[in-house]
Amino acid sequence: MPQLSQRLAEAVDALPVEPHLRVLEIGCGPGAAARAVAARLDTGHILAIDRSAAAVAQARIACAAEIASGRLAVRRCAAEDFVPEPGEGPFDLVFAFRVGALDGRHPEAGARAMTRIAAALAPTGRLFIDGGDPLRELSVPR
Repeated sequence: MPQLSQRLAEAVDALPVEPHLRVLEIGCGPGAAARAVAARLDTGHILAIDRSAAAVAQARIACAAEIASGRLAVRRCAAEDFVPEPGEGPFDLVFAFRVGALDGRHPEAGARAMTRIAAALAPTGRLFIDGGDPLRELSVPR
């Protein structure tokens, strides 16, 4: 597995990942963070989504071993359109790095995405994005 950039490694290390958690990554790109999180899971699972068909195709190739192990799944979906498929949720942990719908660049999409995330989170689920030191936790309206 290729090394993560220092920025991405610090962000992934700051996530409160536990081996049993159900995790959702929004905006997975080629899957580097998803692979790193999957490596920390035992009975847990990570679903990585991205709006880009090209990114999803890259992630499926890069994450083939983790997908085969059953710890990771990848699918094409925008954050503001996300609805868990049967068996996917609820999620204990959601994270997004450089996702405009959640970092304030696209407020309308962000409002729709937060509604979708709230519906997919477990009662004690948490949402993290980049932009803190190195992460910041967003409050999810319930």
